[in-house]
Amino acid sequence: MGSIGYVFGFIGAALTVASYLMKSMLPLRTVALSANVFLVIYAFFGGSWPTMALYLAMIPINAKKMVDIRRLVRAIQDAKAETPVTEWLLPHMTRRQFNGGQTLWKKGDKATEMFYVESGRLNLLEYGESIGPGAIVGEIGLFAPDNRRTRTIVCETDCTLYGLSSDAMAQLYYQNPQLGFHVMRLIVARLMHDTEVAQLRRGGHGPIAAPAIGAPGAAS
Repeated sequence: MGSIGYVFGFIGAALTVASYLMKSMLPLRTVALSANVFLVIYAFFGGSWPTMALYLAMIPINAKKMVDIRRLVRAIQDAKAETPVTEWLLPHMTRRQFNGGQTLWKKGDKATEMFYVESGRLNLLEYGESIGPGAIVGEIGLFAPDNRRTRTIVCETDCTLYGLSSDAMAQLYYQNPQLGFHVMRLIVARLMHDTEVAQLRRGGHGPIAAPAIGAPGAAS
């Protein structure tokens, strides 16, 4: 093998080591793909056909991973807070009926599921707020460190709700990064709303109006 073959081999080996040290997936795949190309050339000059076949097979694999990551990044960038919740969650939720006056959960209860309000109204007792159709309640408790409810929610009227368990939410979160990003934005909007409500109440204001239909309510 000529010296040029060894040059390609050493560069390929260095890039392979570098890829193992990287934490960001897109640069990692880019470097790994480059390493495959250099090692294929090295194997060609050395006449090592099994090695050449191995790295030739790795090229389309790493190329596909790069394309998948780029698509995922674009999809996450396109995931906006105003995306209809029905598009993200309802296909995975279970429809349930609740009677007026029924308590969904009390403050301090363990959080085991979240709900989407299809019809009816819920009452957030601590804030005196009314939550209507289009709102999501209970998602913060699923992600809280102690998985405990921070508010008490009672059905003002008969309600039709769609429920999603904590286990199902965890599976969806890991299987669909777009959904995870959407839920993260929803939780941030919820916490910002709660902070605003707390500040207004400390300032001596009266009851705070509930968010508009379809916007995040203030319930966990």
